[in-house]
Amino acid sequence: VQTCPGRVLCKLPCSGEKEVDLAVQSAKAAFKIWSQMSGMERCRVMLEAARIIREQREEIATMETINNGKSIFEARVDIDISWQCLEYYAGLAGSLAGEHIQLPGGSFGYTRREPLGVCVGIGAWNYPFQIACWKSGPALACGNAMVFKPSPFTPISVVRLAEIFTEAGVPKGLFNVVQGGAATGQLLCQHPDVAKISFTGSVPTGMKIMEMAAKGIKPVTLELGGKSPLIIFSDADLENAVKGALMANFLTQGEVCCNGTRVFVERKILDTFTKEVVKRTQKIKIGDPLLEDTRMGALINRPHLNRVQGFIKQAKEQGAEVLCGGDLYVPDDPKLKNGYYMRPCVLGNCKDDMTCVKEEIFGPVMAILPFDTEEEVLERANATKFGLAGGVFTRDIQKAHRVVAALKAGMCFINNYNVSPVELPFGGYKSSGFGRENGRAAIEYYSQLKTVCVEMGDVESVF
Repeated sequence: VQTCPGRVLCKLPCSGEKEVDLAVQSAKAAFKIWSQMSGMERCRVMLEAARIIREQREEIATMETINNGKSIFEARVDIDISWQCLEYYAGLAGSLAGEHIQLPGGSFGYTRREPLGVCVGIGAWNYPFQIACWKSGPALACGNAMVFKPSPFTPISVVRLAEIFTEAGVPKGLFNVVQGGAATGQLLCQHPDVAKISFTGSVPTGMKIMEMAAKGIKPVTLELGGKSPLIIFSDADLENAVKGALMANFLTQGEVCCNGTRVFVERKILDTFTKEVVKRTQKIKIGDPLLEDTRMGALINRPHLNRVQGFIKQAKEQGAEVLCGGDLYVPDDPKLKNGYYMRPCVLGNCKDDMTCVKEEIFGPVMAILPFDTEEEVLERANATKFGLAGGVFTRDIQKAHRVVAALKAGMCFINNYNVSPVELPFGGYKSSGFGRENGRAAIEYYSQLKTVCVEMGDVESVF
């Protein structure tokens, strides 16, 4: 299989009102069956889905690379995280339970953890298959059905996930996929039979989804954008800190919401760190994402590439210095000449008030900013409307824990970056959204508690 960036892979019709309603009604019918199954029964089906994904890892990863443009090396990691997610929630499905409370006189109460119904998942284009698993895993474990809408830029791999769930034995229609853009998303959010919406994407779209959900009193989980700080102290292991900065900026062509794109470096190591980061960045292999040694593929589409380029142009106008990259890249392979490639960019001489430091670029652009004191860098790190992630590199473990405790962010990393085990909750503070994906925390967002009070004697009446 050869990727030919810039060409049309396939054409999919957008789902309109009729298709959305059919998907929801189909999911609603499947929910009646699935929600009545025991946790252990659901566990077995989800484990089978995980097994199929694991078995077809290479095929699905290749599909995802063609779907998104990321390197096959990264796509394999995404698929591994996906089956691990389903395995994790399969394990939790059989353990979901309420509690028993003893009351006076032999009476008692208990709680039941019950599913919500038909949940909607709306995914982003940077991790299409993985996001669908992150949302469907806890949803299905809790007994819900899901209608999922992938990004119109990456519609393909989620359809394969729907097929895998069917092969694994979920009731027909339990996980449905609809295709389309904002209009389809609006139909899903406003559908009266939808119980909950989980969205991954931009802040402006998240705000619109929240408004629509409010009219139906529907709970939402919003995993939105970020402009996260990565703080490098002078006592850090320099080699490790440089690797961390690359991981925090250039995964998936920089198209990652929790990337640490504001790299604060203690002034006494600024020159050494910057020189090493630039050297490593210039060595990143760009090109055909299906080749084993490629480490950076193509950006998602031409308008997004132009947008990222616009940020770099504006950064230069505002006084930032392009230390490397930032220009378009044309691979030698003629099949790739129309691809949306650019060289990863490192910006120096950055100031906190520059647009490239304040706004989410969502591309391979790192901004380096010097700092002098811990107190100063924390104030600057938190001076943002976002709060998705943050990281710190230091050998001083007390300082590390002190700094992450002070960071106003939902995901924090110490001496690593962009590590997202399915066992740990993922989500943000402030404009980066609310609710959590992954970990036991996600169970809270895909279920509801019912309280039952049982009287063992006569009713105590005030009448």
